Amino acid sequence: MDPPTEKIRMEIDGGQPVKHKLPGRGRLYIERPLPFLCLYRTRPNGRDRDTRKLLMGEASFLIASGDHTYHDALQKIVGEVAASLSKRFGAFLLLEIWASVQNIRDRDDPAPGFRILSRPDRPLTRTIETLMHGLKRVRIQRHSATVDVLRQDVLGPPGLPPILSSEDLAELPCEILGLEVSPIYRDKDGNLYPTLLWSLKRQVSRALKKGFHSFAVTHTTEFPVSYHALGQRIVARSASKIDEELAEVSRTFDLLLQVTPVNMESAWLEFSGNGCERVPAFTYRPLPLDPVVVKRRLLAIPTERIEEPTLARMFREIQISVDRELTMLLDRGTSRFLHGSIQLFGKVDSGLLSVSKELLLRMGPPQPNTHTKEVLSAEEFAARARSESSYYRTLDPGFSSHVSLRDDMYSGLLVSRGDLLIGRKFRVAKSQVEALLHHEIGTHALTYFNGQAQPFRQLALGLPGYDELQEGLAVLAEFLSGGLTSARLRTLAARVVAVHMLVERAGFVDVFRKLHHEDGFQKEAAFTITARVFRGGGLTKDAVYLRGLLRILEYLRSRGNFEILFVGKIAAHHVKMIRELQERNVLVPAPALPRYLEDPGARKRLEQVRRGLSVFDLLE
Repeated sequence: MDPPTEKIRMEIDGGQPVKHKLPGRGRLYIERPLPFLCLYRTRPNGRDRDTRKLLMGEASFLIASGDHTYHDALQKIVGEVAASLSKRFGAFLLLEIWASVQNIRDRDDPAPGFRILSRPDRPLTRTIETLMHGLKRVRIQRHSATVDVLRQDVLGPPGLPPILSSEDLAELPCEILGLEVSPIYRDKDGNLYPTLLWSLKRQVSRALKKGFHSFAVTHTTEFPVSYHALGQRIVARSASKIDEELAEVSRTFDLLLQVTPVNMESAWLEFSGNGCERVPAFTYRPLPLDPVVVKRRLLAIPTERIEEPTLARMFREIQISVDRELTMLLDRGTSRFLHGSIQLFGKVDSGLLSVSKELLLRMGPPQPNTHTKEVLSAEEFAARARSESSYYRTLDPGFSSHVSLRDDMYSGLLVSRGDLLIGRKFRVAKSQVEALLHHEIGTHALTYFNGQAQPFRQLALGLPGYDELQEGLAVLAEFLSGGLTSARLRTLAARVVAVHMLVERAGFVDVFRKLHHEDGFQKEAAFTITARVFRGGGLTKDAVYLRGLLRILEYLRSRGNFEILFVGKIAAHHVKMIRELQERNVLVPAPALPRYLEDPGARKRLEQVRRGLSVFDLLE
C-alpha cells in the first residue's frame, strides 16, 4: 500500500490537521504545522506496545509499525513531513522514542531513567540541555530520574534500521534525536502498571514540550509564547464526550443542598427549649437518586481514553471527586460521613487554627448595638439580587442566574448551579447588602456562568477542591467592596474552630458551649455555626472560607493573576493548568469580571492586598 504522501503534503501546506491511519496499525497525527514530530515504532515481537502511549496526546506524533515490510513507506512519510515542515520553519526536529531492552536502572528500583541520543556532529546543545533538564525533573514514587546523553552516528531502537538515512539527513534541514526510556511501567513479564505509566507520560510530555520550544526558538522561524503553546489545541471528540458524561452525572445532585437540614428553625427551637443541652434531630431532603446506581454510571465513563495528559489528569480527578461525593450521600447521617468530608475538604492545620484563635482573641465578643439596624427582608434582598443578575447579563448574555425564595432553607443563602436560593426568613442589614451580592452573585454565580462559556462543563460545575478558592474569593469580594466586618471575620474564625473540634471528636453541645460561653457568640449564632459544621454527620467545608481567604491573600502578594481566577470554579492548584490551556487556546478568558472592579476604591484595596495585607490588616 502506497503511503498518502501527496495528501499529507497538501494538508501540511494548507495548515490543515493531518490525521491518517497507516499500514500495520500505524497512525499519523499533526494537529497543525509544527517544527517537530514525535515518532514511535512498534517492535516486531509486539512486547513494547505500551511505550507508544508516552507520545500519544502530543500535537504532532507518528505511531508506526517496525516491520521491515513497511519501512520504505514509513521513510517516505517521514521524509515528506520533514521536507514540508522544514521548508515552512527553516528547520525540523524528529524525536524518536523507544523503551530500553532492559531497565536502565536496577529492576527493583522504580526510579525513571532516560538516555538522550544525538549525532556527534550536530549543534543541538541548547535543545538537548533543555530536554535533559526537563527529564531530570521527572519523579516517580519520590525517585528522581537519571538522564544520560550519548553521541553516536546511528540513532534508533535496537534491531530497527534508521528512520532516515545519512543521505536524507544531508539533504534536509532536519535534526534527529533519540530518547530511550527505562520501562519501569511494566514488570518483568510485560504486565503494565497503568497509573505509573500515566504519571510518567504526563511528566515526559512536559519535558518534551520544553525541548521542542528550545529547538523552535533556537533553530526555526517559530517563536511560541511558551512551551505550553506547543500542546494540542483541538479538543478531541472523546474528551468532549467524557466531559458531557461527567457533567450529566454531576448535575443529578447537589451535595451541599442534600446535606443541609430543612428543619433548622424547628431544630433551634427544640435545642433552646431543652436548655441547649440536647442535640436536636435534623431532617434532610429525600435523595433524588440512588448513589450506587449513579456510581456505576460514573465509573463506567472511560476517562483513561483521553490521550492528552493535562485533560486526562483533570477528568480523572473529577471522576474520583464525584465518586467521593456520592459516597458521602450514602453515608449521610452516619459517622462515616465525616471521613468523606475530610477527604474532600480537608482538616484544620495548626497554622489555620492559630490564625482563627488570634482573630477571635483580637476582636473579642461583639458589643450590643443599641441602634436598630435598617434591614432588608428576603423579598427585598431577592429584588436586589435580580437587579444584580441583570447587570451581569449586559456583560454576558449567557448569564441567566435565577433568584428564588425557599421555604425549606429557613434563613440561609445558597448558590446552586448558578441560581441563588434564599430562605424565606432571611434578613440582612442594609449595610451588608452590597457585600453579600458580590459574594453570591459576583463570585459564585459569576464563576458558574463564566465556566459555562468554556468548552468543558466541569469549569461551571467545579473542578475538584474548588470550594476553598471560591469561598476565599467570595470573602475577598466582601473586603474589596468595603463590606467585610469584624463580626463576619469572627464568624469565619469560629467556623474553623468548630471544624477542628468536630474532627477532634467533640460533641455538638461541647462546640456550642465553646462558641457561646468562651467566644461570646449569641446563642442562636453559636447554634447556627455548630449546626452547619455537624450537618450530614460532620461537614468540614466551613473551614475553607478562612483558609481560602488566606490562600488568596498569599496568591495576590506573589503577584498572581487575579482575572484568571474567574474563568470558572477552580482550585488554587489548577491555576497553572488553566494558564496552560489558555496559552494553547483551549480555554478563553472569562466573559465577565466582578462589578466591584469598576469601583476605584475596590481597585485601591486590591492593590493594597498585593502589597502585602494580612488577614489582620483587613479591618484596620
